[in-house]
Amino acid sequence: MPIPLLLPDDPPDAFPDIEDALVEPNGLLAAGGDLSIDRLLYAYTHGIFPWYSDGEPILWWSPDPRCVLWPDNLKISRSLKKSARNSGIEIRVNTSFETVVNKCAAPRAASTGTWITDEMKYAYCAMNKAGYSHSVECWKGDRLVGGLYGVSIGKVFFGESMFSAVRDASKISLVHLVNEMDYELIDCQLPSEHLISLGANIVGRRDFIELLRGGLFN
Repeated sequence: MPIPLLLPDDPPDAFPDIEDALVEPNGLLAAGGDLSIDRLLYAYTHGIFPWYSDGEPILWWSPDPRCVLWPDNLKISRSLKKSARNSGIEIRVNTSFETVVNKCAAPRAASTGTWITDEMKYAYCAMNKAGYSHSVECWKGDRLVGGLYGVSIGKVFFGESMFSAVRDASKISLVHLVNEMDYELIDCQLPSEHLISLGANIVGRRDFIELLRGGLFN
């Protein structure tokens, strides 16, 4: 079944019902549109996010199931606690958002590509300037050694990406996000063994939408 196409001048809420998302690939909902702040805000608050590569149209997803982390469920291992104590890392928030995004977009050892396109970088930097996206940063002196960024709406943090240039830096960023930034729910989007090991849970898409509707944006 072909997915609906959105036009850049369509209203921000012109998404199909998320129950119409494809089963394979899991959660693909629509293509096209733009990455305006209004469209992104509508998408995130309705369980939808963009994810695509260079050369593709903007692809919008609402997978089932969803991976989420409740702050009280975060698992901090003894080795991570030790690493955090002895790392010499200073945590900063939103002091170098664009640099965090660029480092998250850099090719990883196991991959030569990235899904964080220039268009997405521009969009999330605009969201940051408008107060809707944040970075948590790990610094050693004047060197940025790790961090994460995502979209922040009310009591929900929608995690987008993270990076580490030294051991455990991204995990240390996550610990700060969970323990110090007063969110009630962290959307991790897609499940992985790594996220589950940190205490994330898998919930159905309908349950996830009910969570979003439960006053978390107030």
